[in-house]
Amino acid sequence: MTDGAAADAARPSATDLSRGTNQTGVRLYNERLVLSLIRKHGSLPKAEIARQTGLSPQTITVIMRQLERDGLVVKRDRRRGKVGQPSVPFALNPDGAYSVGLKIGRRSCDLVLLDLVGTVRDFIHGPFDYPTPAAIAAFVDRGIRQLVARLGDGDAGRIAGLGIAAPFELRSWLQQVGAPRDVLDHWRTFDIAREIGRICPWPVTLCNDATAACGAELVLGNPGQYLDFLYVFVGSFAGGGIVLNGSLYPGRDGNAGAIGSMPITTAGNDGMPMMQQLIRHASIYVLQNRLAEAGRDPSVLWLSPGDWGDLGEILNNWIDEAGDSLALAAVTATSVLDFEAIVIDGAFPTAIRARIVERVAARVERFDRQGLSPAKIVEGSVGTTARAVGGACLPLLAHFTRDSNLLFKETT
Repeated sequence: MTDGAAADAARPSATDLSRGTNQTGVRLYNERLVLSLIRKHGSLPKAEIARQTGLSPQTITVIMRQLERDGLVVKRDRRRGKVGQPSVPFALNPDGAYSVGLKIGRRSCDLVLLDLVGTVRDFIHGPFDYPTPAAIAAFVDRGIRQLVARLGDGDAGRIAGLGIAAPFELRSWLQQVGAPRDVLDHWRTFDIAREIGRICPWPVTLCNDATAACGAELVLGNPGQYLDFLYVFVGSFAGGGIVLNGSLYPGRDGNAGAIGSMPITTAGNDGMPMMQQLIRHASIYVLQNRLAEAGRDPSVLWLSPGDWGDLGEILNNWIDEAGDSLALAAVTATSVLDFEAIVIDGAFPTAIRARIVERVAARVERFDRQGLSPAKIVEGSVGTTARAVGGACLPLLAHFTRDSNLLFKETT
């Protein structure tokens, strides 16, 4: 299959943006509206879809028939109510479409295959000391072949695209993990989206990694159904995202929620207060460096993100420091926007996440918050794969939702 043919095959008809007329555009919008409602509620009968959209029952019947023909929705068992005829709910068909997410990190790369309902169908992890453009390209080329082979030719034609979640200005951050000068220089001219687009046969979308993780929490997590929240992802470097009125808010340059750059006050070596960025206290690279200084092997942090084992007092002290810094950042953020919640996730075991959230919540209570609306301090629900899963969400959001606010950069 040629690159162009594969890209065309990756677009089910409900995602075809070139149907032409204004009337077709309205139909496309309505299809996406229906798919978004079904995603939100899990399943809905046609009568309820008509009620919530304001569209006529006849229009909904036509739309559901098309979506069912495209393989994007499936009928569930009839539901019997107290009065009237039994209703037939429609749900998203998990096999109706797929997307691929690529996370480029400072210590590893991940490729995930996501189905239409957001279930991870496949996952490939590639650790390294630091990323190089050549290593990333080779990993993606090899990984895509593996994902497609496992999925099968028939279903591979329903892959809607590849979303990349990567730190903006990656070259600058790599200095913190000791990448050589020639690697830094290579990243200076390496266009991630363009080069990955040459490898894979699908449309490619790029966004900030922490923003992508926030998108994953919004679409696939957020059990508290918060409409306004600050999201924090603690990876090699702390970052985050902002959700306002139920939509991701990327900001003017895609940097909204760049909480790692937030200045906080800390004690210097002389005991006097000094200003530093949050990343220097609430990032995993800080823990990594302290383990190395103590003669401990820090590779467990990225080789086994789900189980760090016993790291002793070094870990305990880092949790306290990270929690205290995040608490200050949380209170500062709520003084600007009255968030309902501060959602904290990261590339660490769930038990570590729970301890950090507990520490942040306890420290927030000690601040003078007069005049501030209370915000709940809660755990994220996606976990270590949030950035890659968020990347994979981008093509699904681009093709199957009506909310353009969830898109971050032009599709190549």
